[in-house]
Amino acid sequence: MILTADSERARQTQRRKTGNGWHTTFIGENRMTRDPNAPEPDGAALFPMAFLVEKDPGAVVHPHFHRADQYQVVVAGGGRLGRHHLDGVEVHYTDAYSAYGPIVAARDGIAWFTLRNAWDPGARYMTESRAELRAARAENHQHREAVAGAIHPLSDAALAALVQVICEPILGPDPDGLATWHCKLPPSAKLRGPDPASGGGPFWIVLAGSLSADGAASLPPKSCAFVAPDDAAPNMLAGAGGAEALCLQFARRPWH
Repeated sequence: MILTADSERARQTQRRKTGNGWHTTFIGENRMTRDPNAPEPDGAALFPMAFLVEKDPGAVVHPHFHRADQYQVVVAGGGRLGRHHLDGVEVHYTDAYSAYGPIVAARDGIAWFTLRNAWDPGARYMTESRAELRAARAENHQHREAVAGAIHPLSDAALAALVQVICEPILGPDPDGLATWHCKLPPSAKLRGPDPASGGGPFWIVLAGSLSADGAASLPPKSCAFVAPDDAAPNMLAGAGGAEALCLQFARRPWH
């Protein structure tokens, strides 16, 4: 079953104020929404989650790592991630137990999607969590981090003028299935997505226009969808004005 989240509905019903910005849940549960008294989910089970983080101008997220593989997709604003300058739509990937950061918001703030296919209890900050990171290295968790170049979504006019489907890899594909594709579809064009079983399941994020998956409701920009590894490859359909989207596939893990 494909999970979808409409950005307009999520913003109206799931947006919460935080100490230095906003947090909006799109798919699944996360540490901001889950009952703190509930048992922690199994980290070795499929547990898709997607949420939008919006940070105020000048906000800083200090270096840290997570216990789950993760994509971050910058969709508004800018700033810096480590030494990398963020400008436009940017894709950042880290394996579990791969430290990164800091994230520093620019004068207009920054907003990014966090995408995971497994449960994560929250950031493990450096240097307080260095011992946990060293223990993970001893268990063969190696550092992997990848960043794709900046994407500047097409205007409505440019999108409507497309005459053929273009879908190009911007990360990978790697032998374990990790891959990200940047796709552009002319008005009402169709695209068969990648086989989810080739990796750990892909998320789709709409950048411009509108897009539907397997006949579901059309999703506007900054909406997302998740396809589980045991689902069939989805049939994506662009709206009347075309569609631009990212397909972000996770690596295969033993539990997939």
